[in-house]
Amino acid sequence: MIYSIVRKKDENGQDVDLEIKFNVGDLRRVLELGYSDDDPNIIPERLCKGLWCRMGFTGHLNGKIIKTMFSKPYKFMIYCVVHTLSHRNGAYDETSDYIMNIITCLVLNRTYNVSQVIFNYLVENMGAGSGKYIMYPRFIQMLIDDLVKDIPKDDDVLGLRNMIADTLSRLSKGLEPRVRRMICKIDNPSYVAPENDAWRHDSSNSENEDDKINEMVEKKLRYWLVKDGKRKRTPKTSPVVPILKVVPPNIVVKV
Repeated sequence: MIYSIVRKKDENGQDVDLEIKFNVGDLRRVLELGYSDDDPNIIPERLCKGLWCRMGFTGHLNGKIIKTMFSKPYKFMIYCVVHTLSHRNGAYDETSDYIMNIITCLVLNRTYNVSQVIFNYLVENMGAGSGKYIMYPRFIQMLIDDLVKDIPKDDDVLGLRNMIADTLSRLSKGLEPRVRRMICKIDNPSYVAPENDAWRHDSSNSENEDDKINEMVEKKLRYWLVKDGKRKRTPKTSPVVPILKVVPPNIVVKV
């Protein structure tokens, strides 16, 4: 549960403080995400990277997953998800584990508890220091509007522009990867996700990515699972490594 204070004017024009509180259920309802607490927010890394190879990822699986390593259609989809749901205020070229999970579940038509992930970062960002406590301003405003109905608004309007060929071209850097055809739910809205954490059906006629996925080395990240289905654990702090102090020799010069 998150508790906060909203200041507004009463009928006499005086400032009054109103206490508000909301939980992950409120967030899910207001954003109309449609998922439940029973849906997972941790899925296998191999599932994510297998699908991303199928989507045409051209980089190394054990390095950073950069959106510029995809052809324009997938690059644009990743761009939208990163800018909409990332809890960071930078590094938008790189996709984190939970962003990869969200895109994987969107493409494969799997359920994913997006609201829990957003709520987790809302809570954590509050204790992260100045400038990081509110990384989802639009979501916060929607929650406040739901809880306090008569908050006055100013006349500021956020201007939005549609993505066109010219702006889409700015997502490209260097040699453009070969365009891959749309797959899974993007191609077929009635697509049914494969079972057993597979990223393709046996009858799929797209290119096989087994050779590339075999090069993968699992990482210890928060929202991925290891092979046996257990959640990965990332140490809270790195182990202390003693560093020997080097004392410069005392050199005496005699004349």
